[in-house]
Amino acid sequence: MDINRKEFCRGCISFIMMMSLPLNKVVAMSKKEKLRAIEMFAGIGGFRIASDNIGLDTVWANDINEKAVKVYRNRFGNDDIVQGDINELLDKIPAHDVLTGGFPCQPFSRAGKKMGVDDIRGTLFESIVNVLKTHQPQYFFLENVNSLLFLDNGRHFRTILFALSSLGYKIEWRVFNAVAFGLPQQRLRVIISGCRGGRKLESFFITEQELAMLTQKEKNDIADKWRNIEASKGKFPQWGMAYEGQYTSFDIEPIRNVAPERKLKDILETTVGSEFDFTENTKERISKSEFIDKFYNGVHILYNQGHGARMGYTIFGTDGVSPTLTASASRHYERYEIDGKYRRLTNVEYARLQGFPDDHCNAVSVYDQYKLYGNAVPPQLVEYAMRRVLEHKVVKIESNNQDLFSNLEAS
Repeated sequence: MDINRKEFCRGCISFIMMMSLPLNKVVAMSKKEKLRAIEMFAGIGGFRIASDNIGLDTVWANDINEKAVKVYRNRFGNDDIVQGDINELLDKIPAHDVLTGGFPCQPFSRAGKKMGVDDIRGTLFESIVNVLKTHQPQYFFLENVNSLLFLDNGRHFRTILFALSSLGYKIEWRVFNAVAFGLPQQRLRVIISGCRGGRKLESFFITEQELAMLTQKEKNDIADKWRNIEASKGKFPQWGMAYEGQYTSFDIEPIRNVAPERKLKDILETTVGSEFDFTENTKERISKSEFIDKFYNGVHILYNQGHGARMGYTIFGTDGVSPTLTASASRHYERYEIDGKYRRLTNVEYARLQGFPDDHCNAVSVYDQYKLYGNAVPPQLVEYAMRRVLEHKVVKIESNNQDLFSNLEAS
């Protein structure tokens, strides 16, 4: 048998090197290690469920809310989350490959300026930037309300985007809607991803089908019309990419039909206690309300009290989807017409609308569950976005600007 001498020698050297390593190192080389993840502003663990489903190893999590931490510990273990102010725990965060977090959207300070963009100092978002600077994970995934893109004429997102794009990551953002993931809730959220390295103009969040529907002019604009973040004005579109202070964007609609569509009536409990019933009170309210019977963004509105601005005056049907769940206590008492009665949604129905197991928050009272679910991020939504990046599901956008990403290494 003819044996290639170089290949034979190379194989011998590799075998000798492997045998000289400790046994645990040899095992690690033969089995791909899990990516290590941390979860900042963890809440009840929406990102944690997504990370577990993907196969990440969550090594640390944090939240300041006592009840959220109680739920997280009950679901995932006592050692998996640390309660407290994140700014007092930064030196406790271990090395990691993936950072996740649904960060609070607090107003940014106008007191200080940094290169023409409002300063992030003194905000909770600064803690994320500090962790990214210190640990330089390969990936990060952040979630927030979609209004962040146009809040205060885009000023807050401009600050965030400038800070993140200056850290050596290729940034991509897109607005997603919970209804696309089989959750019957009108819930728009912006996901911001960061990846060290990347192949020039490759998008994780645009699909092949969506790219095919764009005109050539739209593709050219995305590829070649990059703008300076700090010099930009106005609100930001629903999708974009950024790197080193420059960005490109396009107002593409939220992705559709990742999972089969469901209506609110599809997730209702069959047996509901009388404590959720508002029938008599609502009948009196209806006598002073206007019968609407229309759909708005997929939400079925049956009645609305004349000139009432508060959502609490609205009576909803179940043939559409629910309005956005929130942490506001007043929203927990919205009325729905169900089987000839008028009642609020149950805590279990809140769990289903957000994509959590029915008993996910059983460690706390029913009343407290509403706020925790209303504050949470749907696991299915962020899992989709994370898989697109971690499994390198990309589409390439042709560009004439060959130097824009010259500092990025091919992944």
